[in-house]
Amino acid sequence: MAGQETVHSAGRAGHIRSFVRRQGRVSNAQQRYHEEMMASIGVPYRMARVDLDALFGRAAPRIVEIGFGMGETSAAIAAAHPENDYLGIEVHTPGVGSLCKLVAERGLQNLRIIQHDAVEVLRDMLEPASLAGVHLFFPDPWPKKRHQKRRLLQPVFLALLASRLQPGGYIHCATDWEDYAQQMLAVLMAEHLLENTASGYAPRPDYRPLTKFEQRGLRLGHGVWDLVFRRRQESLQTENNRQDQLA
Repeated sequence: MAGQETVHSAGRAGHIRSFVRRQGRVSNAQQRYHEEMMASIGVPYRMARVDLDALFGRAAPRIVEIGFGMGETSAAIAAAHPENDYLGIEVHTPGVGSLCKLVAERGLQNLRIIQHDAVEVLRDMLEPASLAGVHLFFPDPWPKKRHQKRRLLQPVFLALLASRLQPGGYIHCATDWEDYAQQMLAVLMAEHLLENTASGYAPRPDYRPLTKFEQRGLRLGHGVWDLVFRRRQESLQTENNRQDQLA
């Protein structure tokens, strides 16, 4: 049924889901491109590490985007940076179909899609220290106080993200909700594997294009906050030593 939502409060691993399954309308074009393209650029979820070199057919910096929406930003960044490989993670079929269409129209060779829960993908499929970057742009702010436990950027999830970054790899978050920006900053600052690239919030990096929604909000005086943190260069050996002590 169009508009129907099912809240996923906890997965099999017990983590709180940050999304709802919206059974919204999928256009004919989105459905067609989803069916045609996911066979070639889609990566099925499985509880096993994925060989990223084999997946993309080369060795290159790998950047994950979590929750890419309708995919316009993902496609624009991938097109502008053919030297990088991009792995988009999204659960909603209309958005996946939309990005499939953009990939086909622009002939992008450096973008793959996993339609699954990002927590499980990062935990089960990606090797530690395998990513050059992570993009988390405008995640659901869950503005009601009783729902804020569903916000994606929480300490446990951030620790998982940080562990998948190479030393020097970055995580870039953006939000247009000030209180979520404040929470993001506090959570990022508390993660010992990461360091801030700015004194607080960061200027928007040139590689992140402005969306139409964002441009409209800025014209109305709404704020947007970017945060860019990097994994400490010395953190890999420190983390290995910590794991050895725990073993």
